Amino acid sequence: MKKLIQFIKESYAELRKVIWPSREDVISSVKVVIVSTLIIAAVLGLVDVLLLFGIRAIF
Repeated sequence: MKKLIQFIKESYAELRKVIWPSREDVISSVKVVIVSTLIIAAVLGLVDVLLLFGIRAIF
């Protein structure tokens, strides 16, 4: 039980040392992820359509 309590105390102490991102940093990071995801989805969708047309033209 002592080890568990010691672990919790040490974990709490380490979490106090963390520099947490600001709200603005988190929002800008989320925007980057959403835009990147949409761009990659569009590119993959275009590749899928082109491959579909290519395969249909062959067969």
